[in-house]
Amino acid sequence: MNKFYNALLFLLFVPTMLLAIIVGLDVPLPFLHTTGANLPYKNEAFIVLGIFMCLTNVRRSMRRWIAMKLVNQIEKYTWNSVVSKERIKRVLLYNYLEAFIMFFSALGLYFLADEAIVPAIVLFVSSIDEVFFAIYGKAANKFRLGFTSKALLAGDRDVTVIYFKGLRRVSIHQQTLYFDFKDDLHMRFPIDLIPVESREDFFKSFISNIDE
Repeated sequence: MNKFYNALLFLLFVPTMLLAIIVGLDVPLPFLHTTGANLPYKNEAFIVLGIFMCLTNVRRSMRRWIAMKLVNQIEKYTWNSVVSKERIKRVLLYNYLEAFIMFFSALGLYFLADEAIVPAIVLFVSSIDEVFFAIYGKAANKFRLGFTSKALLAGDRDVTVIYFKGLRRVSIHQQTLYFDFKDDLHMRFPIDLIPVESREDFFKSFISNIDE
């Protein structure tokens, strides 16, 4: 799911940066008989792009925080554990990289064109959210996974929810659990989320929670 939001943000950022370059560098636009600095509706265009970027980032952030809250209601789970140390390191690395890219993208937009203040603010705030989420999740042991009687849930950088209803087959290949459901629905779950020392308990709990 995180890849989807990143792809969507990139698709929104490209025209935003292109517009910032045209406006900020006052690029001639012969086909419109004007230049970037005099482009009509440029402020409105930046605001609309900024709003779409904001909605995308808010949606992604809400999914992360809600998943974190749900997976930390430990009393509701038959089995619950912090994700593996290797997974946490990867979460921190990717979140910091995203925050770094967003922060400097915000600076780039603003220094190119003052009119790009809205998307620049959105990216700046999103970079802070990325860093805070990573630091808080690591420090408070909030990156977790667990079983209920109905589903497997994991919440860290990505959100994974796999319901057991309709489950027909489970298989393991390399470092991935594959879930095959009715109506040709297929889902997968990376085993590296599970701490090595807890994998035996994980599979015992998994077997006890599904209808063989």
